[in-house]
Amino acid sequence: MNEYRIDPGLGRFTVQGFATGLLSALAHSPTFAVRSYGGMLRLGTTAESLEIELTVDAHSLELVDRVSDFERREIERRMWDEVLEASKYRELAIHGQALSAMETAPGHYGLTIAADLTLHGSTSRHEFGAELIVFADGLRLAGQTTVRMSDHGIRTISALGGTIRLKDELQISFDLAALPVAS
Repeated sequence: MNEYRIDPGLGRFTVQGFATGLLSALAHSPTFAVRSYGGMLRLGTTAESLEIELTVDAHSLELVDRVSDFERREIERRMWDEVLEASKYRELAIHGQALSAMETAPGHYGLTIAADLTLHGSTSRHEFGAELIVFADGLRLAGQTTVRMSDHGIRTISALGGTIRLKDELQISFDLAALPVAS
């Protein structure tokens, strides 16, 4: 197996929540950039051999929406303290491997990945689609998936007496770049 270290400086990783409720049209659906993450991709001779290990620092999620400084501080505080409970559950982790792969172009593969997702102290099996691109000098793994907060014991957050609340589903989008580990 060849090992590749995930480089957050070369990739993108976001989490988006969606507002719902009676006054949801007046609210916004927050998007957070994940600023501190890392891990490894391992790849043998076939795309089906892909393995992923990824950890995320729960305190590194940063609101990227255009809001006032006060709103930004309040939204981030509630997300870290009330949703993620980041002081108690400091890391989120993904450990998985490809279940299937189909070459879509030379060096490009459509994958189905099965992974154990550890979030908020709870681990569940999660399957998602991704695209793997193999370069001479590294790998890119990109895709998006939906995660239900209730599957991990996370309660949804609300405001204004429940007339605005966050949906149970979060959309995770990623474009991970990984460079070869020197042997």
